[in-house]
Amino acid sequence: MKRRPINLNLFTIHFPITAWVSIAHRLSGILVFLLIPLLLWMLQESIISEARFMRLSGTLGHPIMQVGLWLFLSSLLYHWVAGIRHLCMDLHVGETKATGRVGAWLVIIIFLTFCGVIGYWLW
Repeated sequence: MKRRPINLNLFTIHFPITAWVSIAHRLSGILVFLLIPLLLWMLQESIISEARFMRLSGTLGHPIMQVGLWLFLSSLLYHWVAGIRHLCMDLHVGETKATGRVGAWLVIIIFLTFCGVIGYWLW
């Protein structure tokens, strides 16, 4: 019986772009999931009274909060764009190796473009 080499160090493995896009899709989903309770609390605070809305508006004007909001919106956008790519693959569009690579690069290009738009809109 021939023994295969086992490499458990993930930092030495070269992942293709499709793997990076898939991993980032999962991480963005986790981030969005973890931030949903915070956003629901902010929504609750904003509709209780005008004073709380103004306080929340002032808090969201702080640069650290704007970076956090940008991070949430960017991860939501990335998850959405990569999810559309996965749905297209479920419909057998972009399943080959070459079209999968093109689709992964399209996800990155669309994401970076919209991140710039979101950043411009926030600041």
